Amino acid sequence: MNDTTHQGLLPAGLADILPPEAEFEAKVTESLMASFSKFGYERVKPPLVEFEEILLSGSGSATAQQTFRMMDPVSQRMLGVRADMTLQIARIASTRLSDVPRPIRLSYAGQVLRVKGSDLRPKRQFGQIGAELIGSTAPEADAEVVLMAAEALTDLGVPNLSVDIGLPTLVPAICAALEIDIAEDDGGLKSALNQKDAPAITALSDKIGDTAVALFSGLLKSVGPANKSLEILNKIDLPKNAKEELDTLSSVVACLQERAPKLKITIDPVETRGYEYHTGVTFTFFALDVRGEIGRGGRYLANDANGNDTEETATGVSLFVDTILRALPEPALHDRVYVADAPEVAQNLRSEGWIVVEQFAADPQISDQIEQQAEQAGCTHYWNGSDVSAV
Repeated sequence: MNDTTHQGLLPAGLADILPPEAEFEAKVTESLMASFSKFGYERVKPPLVEFEEILLSGSGSATAQQTFRMMDPVSQRMLGVRADMTLQIARIASTRLSDVPRPIRLSYAGQVLRVKGSDLRPKRQFGQIGAELIGSTAPEADAEVVLMAAEALTDLGVPNLSVDIGLPTLVPAICAALEIDIAEDDGGLKSALNQKDAPAITALSDKIGDTAVALFSGLLKSVGPANKSLEILNKIDLPKNAKEELDTLSSVVACLQERAPKLKITIDPVETRGYEYHTGVTFTFFALDVRGEIGRGGRYLANDANGNDTEETATGVSLFVDTILRALPEPALHDRVYVADAPEVAQNLRSEGWIVVEQFAADPQISDQIEQQAEQAGCTHYWNGSDVSAV
């Protein structure tokens, strides 16, 4: 390996973003943030690193395995690099903005870093854009966040968008009523539900009982399009607490269908992976033929000043820029005009709105032909001495 190759080598999961993709990513980010702003969400900017005990306390413990840690040479305390920005926003709301009337609407955009990538997202550093609605228990709050994100993605040009609604609190509610300790689950019940493995559920009858097998088998059958799913779920004889959870989900779906009748909605009431700290309705965005999640979110409890869970509920969404970019057409090249050794002309063209690339007199000439020079410089037009011509 030569020195040049060695100097350009980056750790696994990290990458440089080059033109024109870097500019395209920035424009996508600002477009999404502008869409959130239309709904009254105000932008905040949390730090890249925080004290470890704050970042990973309460609901933040769910990101502990994905968090880089380092020693702060100033305070001599351990720091954590954020692996997710959601809980940082909740912390800001409960501390710096604790006196602001509720509900409060906040948005954010920034980079996150994780210890490991995944099969669907091998990158360890990527852009995260999101919004949090904090202090409202209304089902309309959950619906607003879903609708806002769906509208932002649709306006951006993401095709064939769909949202999968989940309820990770449903299974624990059933287990509590049936006195099944899912927290001590050895990978049997929880794994079978997440993998939608009906035979594996049936095989657990000796362990969890026939009543539980019937309930969970019914839940698996309900996975699918929203209307059919709710029809199946409403026929299941659920315990009281589980029925209340289902009523909340039904209210959110009804609001979504009323306000966005064309949005494709599916329901998965047994999925819990990635929703370890959520306390209510969750959702995941997908786009047809695009690998990986476009974004995800749901309801959770905000953190207080010490990083502990509070009783203040919130619902939010996180959108993943790398996946969004894969869902969009390749960025179109901007018109760029090439001007050779004519600074006044260059300035005039910039004032007219052109992107101008100048060739200075002292620069080496790529070619004697100005049009070839323009093409080599990646320009779509050039100054021919009296006017702008297309390459």
